[in-house]
Amino acid sequence: MTIFTILLVVFFILNFFLSSVVIFLERRNIGATWAWLLVLLFIPVAGFIIYLIFGQNLSRRRIFYWKDQEKIGIKEISQRQIDLLRNNAFPFHDERTVQYKELVYMLLVNDDAILSHDNDVEIFIDGNDKFQALFEDIKQAKNHIHLVYYIFRNDLLGKKLVELLTEKAKEGVKVRLLFDDMGSRKLPRKFFKGLTDAGGEVAAFFPAKIPLLNLRVNFRNHRKLAIIDGKIGYIGGFNIGDEYLGLDKKFGYWRDTHLKITGKAVLAMQTRFVLDWNQASSNDIRYKEKYFPEIQSVGYTDVQIVSSGPDSEWEQIKNGYIKMINSAKKYIFMQTPYFIPDDSLLNALKIAILSGVDVRLMIPNKPDHMFVYWATYSYVGELLKTGAKVYIYENGFIHAKMLIVDGKIATVGTANIDNRSFRLNFEVNAFLYSHHLSKKLETIYKDDMKKSRELTLEAYLHRPRRIRFKESISRLLSPIL
Repeated sequence: MTIFTILLVVFFILNFFLSSVVIFLERRNIGATWAWLLVLLFIPVAGFIIYLIFGQNLSRRRIFYWKDQEKIGIKEISQRQIDLLRNNAFPFHDERTVQYKELVYMLLVNDDAILSHDNDVEIFIDGNDKFQALFEDIKQAKNHIHLVYYIFRNDLLGKKLVELLTEKAKEGVKVRLLFDDMGSRKLPRKFFKGLTDAGGEVAAFFPAKIPLLNLRVNFRNHRKLAIIDGKIGYIGGFNIGDEYLGLDKKFGYWRDTHLKITGKAVLAMQTRFVLDWNQASSNDIRYKEKYFPEIQSVGYTDVQIVSSGPDSEWEQIKNGYIKMINSAKKYIFMQTPYFIPDDSLLNALKIAILSGVDVRLMIPNKPDHMFVYWATYSYVGELLKTGAKVYIYENGFIHAKMLIVDGKIATVGTANIDNRSFRLNFEVNAFLYSHHLSKKLETIYKDDMKKSRELTLEAYLHRPRRIRFKESISRLLSPIL
């Protein structure tokens, strides 16, 4: 028997074993299961390597130290709110939120997402405005600055932020910065030397064991959070890089949505940061009152901060989206750079359309990930055929992740409407129960419509064959994109 034959036998056995793992042990989404089986069947050698990089499942692994959450008191508050909702005794700040108590309850049960009543929320849709506000708040920090970003670039914005953080560290403010190792893979570690020399701490989420070679392409920390002194929080779609200021010639103007929150919802954002930091850093954050200060009522917006990730059996943010869609009576406005829904979300949208709900989707006019872009067009076609309105944003690149229902509730955060955000990445969204704020977001959406062209069903049906081919290939790969 030749060496080549032996290798073929070995790979055949590995292929059989891996297929068995995919089918019997992982219990993943059925579409993803079939996609991986096809990969393993038709490219048995390369498919094995691809699976090791892209296909592992984290749902049964311990990633975060949930006892930290118990120390903070989240579990106790969450259970108290659940009990009040079960007994119809929950003291809603805004009586109009009562109609969404099932959504509030679901997010509490599945994610301990406490509903806080007293938040003030400011909306940013331009990177220059968002970072100007963030930098001003950082300058005013007295105790600590906690940041987590999926992408952190070694460019003008990145350098300016690190210089400011270094200054604050020298003043005695505790600075902790967490970035995703894959999203920030081009970032040299010496980039943070000045900050760490000044006493700041920097950590990478799921770092590569071999420099510049991170085989863990999935399970990335896609969250973007900034918490300052435990009293101010930022959440949304902007990462740290010059393109988010509209300085990239390829994308042009960068249209995103970000929130600045003051109020008790910041304590939930701080909790999320602590859990993420303690997973990535050897210097754990222990519970101290300075990280969770007493916050006075400052606003009137009801907010739940909801996290999801591949370590969870539940897809909390996706389920929140579906529950919102199912509650719609008049309209649903969506913005997302990637639209690759699974059957449950796609069917929820179709049922809403067929029930007379005005469903509108806005997507970019240019790709930043080619396969994802053409898969998006494939699914967009299904919505068009059902009766949805689809808008192609023409004023640069739209990266916003926003869903508005009936001008009453909305969600803004980091989760795209795709399998990667729902199942493979760690995400965080703010669910907002506010007529006033939802109407503001609705106005922003309608302004974006003026900078968009409507994609009609007729235009879609007359697309060239080469486009249809790209869509078909990308749709086939969509469960694992």
